[in-house]
Amino acid sequence: MGLLSGKVCLVTGAASNPGLGHAIAHCFGAEGATVIATDVDLDGANATAESINAAGGSATAWRQDVTDPEGWQATMGRIRDDHGRLDTLVNNAGIAVLKKLEDITLEDYNRQMVVNMTSLFLGTQSAVAMMRETGTKGSIINMSSVAALVGVIGVSAYAASKGGVLGFTKAVAAETAAEGIRCNTIHPGMIATNMNVQASSENTDEYDSLVSVIPMGYMGAPKTIGDAALFLASDLSAYITGTQLVVDGGLINQ
Repeated sequence: MGLLSGKVCLVTGAASNPGLGHAIAHCFGAEGATVIATDVDLDGANATAESINAAGGSATAWRQDVTDPEGWQATMGRIRDDHGRLDTLVNNAGIAVLKKLEDITLEDYNRQMVVNMTSLFLGTQSAVAMMRETGTKGSIINMSSVAALVGVIGVSAYAASKGGVLGFTKAVAAETAAEGIRCNTIHPGMIATNMNVQASSENTDEYDSLVSVIPMGYMGAPKTIGDAALFLASDLSAYITGTQLVVDGGLINQ
């Protein structure tokens, strides 16, 4: 019997492969969850769901723009109609604007905050409402970053968004703990995803210097984040809320 058997789990930003959402969705599917994989890239989300199903899991894919409030209402309404409940939300969808302070435009900054922070507020608010409505003691997992915990050159807008995720999550955890709704953050370090390939081209010098000082000596596989999310979604973490789980090969210890 899987760790998530009988649970309905929504993972946003699940299209990119290799990517964190794709890996999380696969880990959930392998442990018995009914997975809803969403993304603005419906073809990619479909590919994620199809690969989970081919491996013996249960997954469907929907198109979702996480910055759209009406889109969140539609997504939650469909989950309610199809499944009657939501046990886990993973707010994973995000982008990375990696520029030095003098090069960031207001448009860059606003886009970074809307995609990484405002979308997470919308998702968390709607998930908590459904969990309260159905009496579900659920888990909300918000994707932050080591950039929220240490200073890194060239990522100020990204760090602002991920720092916001951390503070927001702790406040929500305090508000919902008595109802059995848990809310935690994951803080990936350097993980071998498509986003980090993009990051390396935009901020090559800083990227190379970060990888060179990872104590474990290599970038992490996306599955390491999937396993962390699996822990936070499962009953293994039933007494954990408002905490940050750092998965970085020891990077922030430097």
